[in-house]
Amino acid sequence: MFFRLLPWEYAIRNLFRRRLRTALTLVGLTTVVVLVFVVVGFIRGLERSLSVSGDPQAAVILSLGMGENLEYSSIPMRTSGLVPASVAGIEERFGQKFVSPELYLGTQVRVGSRKPSMGLVRGVTRPAVLVRKSLDIFEGDWPRPGEVLVGRLAAAKLGASVEEMAVGKSVRLEGQTWEISGIFSAGGSAFESEIWCRLDSLQQAMKRQDLSLVAVTLAQKGDFADLDLFCKERLDLELQTMRERAYYASLQKDYAPIRSLAWLVVTLLAGAGIFAGMNTMYGSVVGRTSELAALQTIGFSRRAIAVSLIQEGLLLAAASSLLAAFFSLVFINGMTVRFTMGAFALRVDNVAILIGCGVSLMLGFLGGIYPVFRALRMPIVEGLKAV
Repeated sequence: MFFRLLPWEYAIRNLFRRRLRTALTLVGLTTVVVLVFVVVGFIRGLERSLSVSGDPQAAVILSLGMGENLEYSSIPMRTSGLVPASVAGIEERFGQKFVSPELYLGTQVRVGSRKPSMGLVRGVTRPAVLVRKSLDIFEGDWPRPGEVLVGRLAAAKLGASVEEMAVGKSVRLEGQTWEISGIFSAGGSAFESEIWCRLDSLQQAMKRQDLSLVAVTLAQKGDFADLDLFCKERLDLELQTMRERAYYASLQKDYAPIRSLAWLVVTLLAGAGIFAGMNTMYGSVVGRTSELAALQTIGFSRRAIAVSLIQEGLLLAAASSLLAAFFSLVFINGMTVRFTMGAFALRVDNVAILIGCGVSLMLGFLGGIYPVFRALRMPIVEGLKAV
């Protein structure tokens, strides 16, 4: 059965009749939605950083039983020569095999006069740029002995400013001072929060001759089973291998509790917003009891009045979602966050916007239902007498 609705502009006029209440409600809803964008941006940024870090054709060789703990892996230096000599199907260009021996560790790094902070350091050789195809040195040059190449998010990881880690500046690690020769990006991957230097320089500084891992890129027709078989046959080396995508996928599983906690925060924020909206709408509706009774007297049904009041809540929610989305895209999107795995940028993408706007509209709808229907239960006669 159809019923006559109040004009759409009636809800709009009512919002402007109570400007202070409308403004305060708008600010409150916008604040809640901005916080939702921050948390969802954190989740999306973490997921993207790990998802783009692995090359589908790349694999890593590390110590047997180390799992995902590359920092504690130790394999013989000769592994980097045995792998290309023993395993077929490794990508090759102009006689250069795509094999990158690397030494990876977490260590204290001092930037300027700041207190030392835990940083991620990777000793590499030139073939690293062949295996890490997303690497782009956009400022400076490849490091020489005594120099380092820093990722664009390394400053955020160390709690330093970008100016303190510019080309020509220096950092101190492993008891030595290293000059910054260049800055690189890696497509938003986890490598961007690392510090890279020459493998031989890092080995000399640490007085180590071993490696943490060997990264290889398989050709299109290469078979990962051949690499896995090599690691299993060489019992003397105690090696294991995994695809790089699988390695970072396992890290995503490790961070699953953190993502679950973040979604719980989103739920709690939404719940708090709903109760705040209910409180605001209840105060607004109670103050208009005589007006609502008069509308019923002239022929509008309670259902039509309820729809009009919910329209007001949805209009405020839509406006707050637009403001929050604009603020988040301008000020929050791309902000760097320090994390155990390094640093990554908050990502307010289409999924985050969809979730944030959906939460906002839900706040406007659910926050107004209970106070509206409770106020409309009052008899018309008592409503007309209300002041």
